[in-house]
Amino acid sequence: MKRTHLPLNALRVFDAAARHLSFTKAADELAVTPAAVGQQIRALEDTLGVVLFKRMTRNLELTAEAERALPALRAGFLQFEESVRILQDAQGSKVLTLSAPRDFTAKWLAARLARFAAANPDIRFVLAANDGVPDFTQANLDLAIVFSGEPEAEGIHGRTLASESLVLVQAPGAANPARIVHPLDPQALEPQAIEPMVVGLSVADAGLAIDAAAAGLGSALVPATLAAADIAAGRVVALGEATPINAAYWLIAPTPQWRQAKVRAMVEFLLSDG
Repeated sequence: MKRTHLPLNALRVFDAAARHLSFTKAADELAVTPAAVGQQIRALEDTLGVVLFKRMTRNLELTAEAERALPALRAGFLQFEESVRILQDAQGSKVLTLSAPRDFTAKWLAARLARFAAANPDIRFVLAANDGVPDFTQANLDLAIVFSGEPEAEGIHGRTLASESLVLVQAPGAANPARIVHPLDPQALEPQAIEPMVVGLSVADAGLAIDAAAAGLGSALVPATLAAADIAAGRVVALGEATPINAAYWLIAPTPQWRQAKVRAMVEFLLSDG
């Protein structure tokens, strides 16, 4: 098989399943579901045209062909690991890859990353955008921030940054009665749940809604976390009290990644600086 056609991810799954002789334990190691492990193994068997495991009543057994192949496979993975170590030497532990909604990065996260970087000058960030729980196995992420109820993805552990509420904001002294709606606004989610109003503008996210409100284009109902800095700076004012909601910004990562020192340090900083 040509190098460009090697099913490396499936081979990694095979290695884990062979070490544990269990799809469930391999799934725990890889932070995926047992069903996903089974699918990868079946796909690898189809690709290679061989049977890798004997499915017994209570456990798995390797076929003779699989046992003969494993030493070479594991030696190959050790070589891959050494290659990656060389590439990341003196950098790997200093690079933190994060994913967050774009408006959250702009309105809340970026300023805190700047403060963290000032205190940790060797750190380097790689930032990506998300609009929900990302696929950590595909995106090579260390940590993600999502806006949701409690995340339910299997193998994912999360901590809330803080309880969340919605606050109505507009420019100081503005008289525009129109409402600026966005995907997190209940008006956009359930129009029938809110009394009739004039919708003057629809925007892509809550951060843009805050900026539009600051420009005098109407009022916007937005997460209080996102609006806090603009309220403090006087760009917008809050109209009335904030309303608690059953959603929040969550810090999430596959459970094993919470043991990484760089992830723990960033999480503790964000929780203390919130």
